[in-house]
Amino acid sequence: MYLIAYSYPFMEFVANVTLVVLFAITLLDILLVFSSKNPLSVKRIVADRLSLGDNNPVRLEVTNTTAQPIAYTLIEGYPVEMQERSASYSNVLAPGATKEYHYEFKPGSRGEFEFGDVFVIIRSVFFMASRSVSIPLKQTVQVYPSVVQMKRYELLVFQQQKTSAGIKKIRRLGNNSEFEQIKNYVQGDELKRINWKATSRRNELMVNQYQEEKSQNIFCIIDKSRNMQMEFDGLSLLDYSINSTLVFTNIALRKGDKAGLYTYSDKIGTQLPAERSAGQMRRIQEALYNQRTHFKEANFELLYQSIRRSINTRSLLVLFTNFETEFSMRRALPMLRQLNKKHVLVVVFFENSQLQELAYQPARSLQEVYQGAVAEKMMTLKARIAQELRRNGIQTVLTLPDELSVNTINKYLELKAKGAI
Repeated sequence: MYLIAYSYPFMEFVANVTLVVLFAITLLDILLVFSSKNPLSVKRIVADRLSLGDNNPVRLEVTNTTAQPIAYTLIEGYPVEMQERSASYSNVLAPGATKEYHYEFKPGSRGEFEFGDVFVIIRSVFFMASRSVSIPLKQTVQVYPSVVQMKRYELLVFQQQKTSAGIKKIRRLGNNSEFEQIKNYVQGDELKRINWKATSRRNELMVNQYQEEKSQNIFCIIDKSRNMQMEFDGLSLLDYSINSTLVFTNIALRKGDKAGLYTYSDKIGTQLPAERSAGQMRRIQEALYNQRTHFKEANFELLYQSIRRSINTRSLLVLFTNFETEFSMRRALPMLRQLNKKHVLVVVFFENSQLQELAYQPARSLQEVYQGAVAEKMMTLKARIAQELRRNGIQTVLTLPDELSVNTINKYLELKAKGAI
């Protein structure tokens, strides 16, 4: 009994000491957490212009500006379109240390996107107190048609690795070269190019030198009607066409041709004449950035009348559109045939990759059997549309959306090699 009575004051003493120590640690923790106005500096590194449909890198740099270790949880101000809510970064930084975080932003549409402020919860090493800090890092970036794809395909076309990525190396047929100059014969020159008149005058072998015929007019024509609003892998068919147009016109300009742009739906939109000037690529990029889908039917009659008035020389017309029914194709066919009489018309339209998955997947139920049959019927319909266009003498590219750029470039190189333009 005396022992128990004796232990009460001791236990009370221990409890008081513990309470004082905890209070002191908490007070110290509060002082450490709130001692600096800006204990962490955060810097976001992201390009002002991002590429549509590509993984654009974003980097965060977090630096401890104090003389003490800091534990923190950082919540990035992701663009709303990323749908990121729970992602955060936690770490403990030594005094003066810097930590980097990397992630990627894949925009699904063109336009302006806003990164918000960064929210940080700061704790000291004792974890007895915390503090929230909002770091003002609001930043607006613009999403343009994919420059990343443009540069990648430019390298594929003009370097030796092109066949491994789907770009075909096509042998030139016929003769669509133009005379450049007369030069001295060197070993390896073709004997049939010897210029005998110049050889007799100079008393030494002279040959004609030719260069690939250039400065042909190339127009990309983009359908902005509602049939281009269908989405695959987060991008609409319009955006696939816009990315491909940027890639394709860059290749055409690099090959010495003149590139122009047309857009239309129920009305004529952008009309950019074909040029080879230094600023043409920039003008095309700015024009593509501002294109928006019109939820109306495509007016092919108006397109034909506008092209007939404004494009007087024989040109290559690459028309990006989409036909979901034979009726829609046959309604446009008379105008397409008229365009093809004066120009070289290439109609590019889309296969449905989701239908392919449905058609080829193993059927495990009666419903999946029906779905597969309908999908196969729709795929056959697309093939019939392409066959009908070719039967009317119109160059046709039926492609999956993610193979659009490769197939369009291959068709262009094929027509160049054949001398069709």
